Amino acid sequence: MTLLERLQELPTLGVALPFRGFIRYRELNTVGSQRMAEQVPIVLLHGIGSGSGSWLHQLTDTQLGHVLAWDAPGYADSSPLKMAEPTAADYAQVLWAWLDALHIKEVHLVGHSLGCIMAASAARLQAKRVKALTLLAPAQGYGTAPLEVQAKKREERMQAVAQLGMQKMAEARAPRLLSKQATPEQIALAMHVMSRLNEGGYAQATHMLSSASIRSDVQAFRAVSSAPIQVACGDQDVITPPQACRDLAAFIAAPYTELDGAGHLCALQAPQAISLLISQGYSHVRQSRG
Repeated sequence: MTLLERLQELPTLGVALPFRGFIRYRELNTVGSQRMAEQVPIVLLHGIGSGSGSWLHQLTDTQLGHVLAWDAPGYADSSPLKMAEPTAADYAQVLWAWLDALHIKEVHLVGHSLGCIMAASAARLQAKRVKALTLLAPAQGYGTAPLEVQAKKREERMQAVAQLGMQKMAEARAPRLLSKQATPEQIALAMHVMSRLNEGGYAQATHMLSSASIRSDVQAFRAVSSAPIQVACGDQDVITPPQACRDLAAFIAAPYTELDGAGHLCALQAPQAISLLISQGYSHVRQSRG
């Protein structure tokens, strides 16, 4: 069975949020209803050119227990945000509304790329609920750059969509998200997930990326929480290069892991290493709970 065929066997679920539309997500739950209250769920937040399907390996790793991966607002069949130019905090508010609707209180947040910005903002917003924070190939945002740089970054992305359309953009861009060692199956899955992007939702996420600053949010979270934070990146990542990720880890005094042979979509190319990182976060959660 190919990766794409495996993904097609993972249906999305949906939940309506008060005044915030509808969120689709995928879920793995092997802990059982009696143990649900004992385990902190893993919440996976995808990147700007992706969706819940990019977490296929984690959503089928039964050792992880309880895993939730959303399609962010404006992605796949999730409702877009109401504002045209959202901030990271706008996504964070919907994230917590989604988790509230699922009656989930404490979480281990795992972000990838743009999802790291969402995770950091959510951690800052409700720090007591975040028991661990894992940042994979973190995008850092252009919020501290001059306004003309922010505008240029937005225009570059939206021009690519206008010229190519989502399907052609996926065909052109998805292979770049993987290392040279990527298999045809991995490339096909990355293309499929990216091809499902919605132009409006992508435009909103692009604006958020241009105005965000992950460092300020993670620093604010670190100031009020002792929850463990860790950073990882593929050693062949050309989207969020390893040096930038190492610098972020050093800035927040967090451990850093480099993933051999992995490109930007490290959860797809290094699933065992990612599962180990997530499990390490869990060990800290259990210790903090006593």
